[in-house]
Amino acid sequence: MKKLLISILGLILLNSASAQISVNQTLQIAVQGVPPAEQSRLNSTYQVSKDGTIRMWIIGAVRAAGRTQDQLAQGIATAYKSAGIYTNPNFTVIVPTDLQLAAKMYTVGGQVKVAGQKAWSNNLTLYAAIQAAGGETPFGAITRVKLFRSGKVFNYNLKEDQAKTIQVLPEDLIEVPQKTWTGN
Repeated sequence: MKKLLISILGLILLNSASAQISVNQTLQIAVQGVPPAEQSRLNSTYQVSKDGTIRMWIIGAVRAAGRTQDQLAQGIATAYKSAGIYTNPNFTVIVPTDLQLAAKMYTVGGQVKVAGQKAWSNNLTLYAAIQAAGGETPFGAITRVKLFRSGKVFNYNLKEDQAKTIQVLPEDLIEVPQKTWTGN
């Protein structure tokens, strides 16, 4: 009986590890073997689009639906290698539970290249959080970044070093506003 239960548990774990990714599924992707500044751009939560792809920094759309987590990780690494961007990236794809997603997320919006919810991690700074969203667009005013936390609004100038190190917490909302006509 004990052997049977262990076998069933093993099959369940094997099937869940090799389950195919589907449309509208949320994935957490992490990378090692690339410069730290670029890790913060790539390490994030991605939503599989209706066409079955995710959008990755620089390389764009990568087919995700119908692949396993390992196949997707290999596909992303191959795409970056083929484009000549990285020589030895090591990607990990995780399908988090709904509870994990709700508890450890923050949101970046406004004038950033990839707005939306992102996976929170310990010691995440305001600067790294904006870089994880692809950085500001040419129209983004990083001198007037707003951080919404617990019903309060905090304004930061990310051209000042001390503002770059502000810690981001789960459930924070960050907004990069549009520049004014004066360029600020």
